[in-house]
Amino acid sequence: MPCMCSLLCLATTVVFCGSVAGIILILILRAILRGKRSRRVKEDPQGTYIGLFHPYCNAGGGGERVLWCAVRCLLKKYPACKIIIYTGDIGVTPRDILKKAKNTFNVSVQEKDVEFVYLYRRKWVEAARYPHFTLLGQSLGSMWMGLEAAWKFPPDIFIDTMGYAFTFPIFRFLVGASVSGYVHYPTISSDMLRRVKMRTMAHNNKNYVAKNPFLTWIKIFYYRMFAKLYGVVGRCADIIMVNSSWTEGHINSIWKIPLKTHRVYPPCDVEDLKKITPLGNDAERITIMSVGQFRPEKDHPLQLQAMYELRSLLVNDEPLWNRLRLVIVGSCRHADDTERMKNMRDLSKHLSLENNVEFRVNVTYQELLQCYQMAKIGIHTMWNEHFGISVVESMAAGLIMVANRSGGPLMDIVETSPGSQTGFLAVDAVEYAQCIATILYNDAEDNDKIRTAARASVDRFSELEFESAFLRVIAPLIEVDAPSKHE
Repeated sequence: MPCMCSLLCLATTVVFCGSVAGIILILILRAILRGKRSRRVKEDPQGTYIGLFHPYCNAGGGGERVLWCAVRCLLKKYPACKIIIYTGDIGVTPRDILKKAKNTFNVSVQEKDVEFVYLYRRKWVEAARYPHFTLLGQSLGSMWMGLEAAWKFPPDIFIDTMGYAFTFPIFRFLVGASVSGYVHYPTISSDMLRRVKMRTMAHNNKNYVAKNPFLTWIKIFYYRMFAKLYGVVGRCADIIMVNSSWTEGHINSIWKIPLKTHRVYPPCDVEDLKKITPLGNDAERITIMSVGQFRPEKDHPLQLQAMYELRSLLVNDEPLWNRLRLVIVGSCRHADDTERMKNMRDLSKHLSLENNVEFRVNVTYQELLQCYQMAKIGIHTMWNEHFGISVVESMAAGLIMVANRSGGPLMDIVETSPGSQTGFLAVDAVEYAQCIATILYNDAEDNDKIRTAARASVDRFSELEFESAFLRVIAPLIEVDAPSKHE
């Protein structure tokens, strides 16, 4: 018994000493970071530094469009402010990053107007590093990367535009900055938990977990604990922007700060796309177009499966099938995305679809416009897509969309009611195929009505609407920080 008491005392002492040491270390780090910021303020008392945290700013996806449109409108509205972009694209020069933003999104930002802070710890947020407990691993990795960002340049205002909420407490409590975030999708949601409970296999719920009741119970417990932790860090923000009704509902249920949460639809390039005149000739080719990064959640294999089912529906109309072509336009961020794209090519051959499927990778903005001109139908297969920029832009370009009956497309974008229909919604490969077949056999007049209604519905998602809403929400942080400069 004395031995047991001694061990208990030793363990208590170790935990106590470790806690004290941790608190002391945090206080020292806090003093250093706030001291660095204070010295910078003394050197430049009139400057307000806005740090935008986007480690993959050169990726070329919808999140990057939000970043560059935000940078552009901040520079226009607050020219006295200094824009800092935290990026992990260490092998890319600022000039090349801005050139890609111009080529991909048609957003022009001058190199002299922004400063890039390069982060070397981005590898710690790569999913491949965490085969198990991926959400927790990536979140802790984002804190490690956030510390690097704060150490290299502590800003006055911190805006996370990529969804790394675990950086919020670092910049609020250690740096003393005002904190905001633009949330594209919640790191965890009740829908994810529901899928695990139902033991549904998905890209984030492996087959061996879905089939094992004990592992399923462990994952449910892990998800619930993580959701509580996610709520704690989320509440560290001063202002939150969300990109859709679906995201807003989940964020409000987890973070519980509805008065600080604002829906700001992401910027979509609807003005230029609405001017597009289709060039495709139905007598020669009918193009079905998909636009999206080659990420696992985009579920590109479902598009190939839908084409496979469509061929079965058109078995008695071989000439029509021979005129169909699925063009998959997407960007690859890294080697994993490239591997996924190659697997898609292999799958198309396995399904004997290679003559009806084409891949266009990392296209320029002008090439994307040309693809839109040739297309008639759009397809988007991500389950619980948080918003769906490519869905909106395809509708603006005159494509008749078939999107997933969930998330943003269901709640914000696509209307399926007769008389006001703007597109189609589907869930599985068979339903997607049936929707595409309906479009193919529709009267031209019926399709034109859907196309016209869709184009008329997208103005609420324009870049101008985004910039207006973004500036309205973020203004209190900037003007409180430096009221005399922005009167």
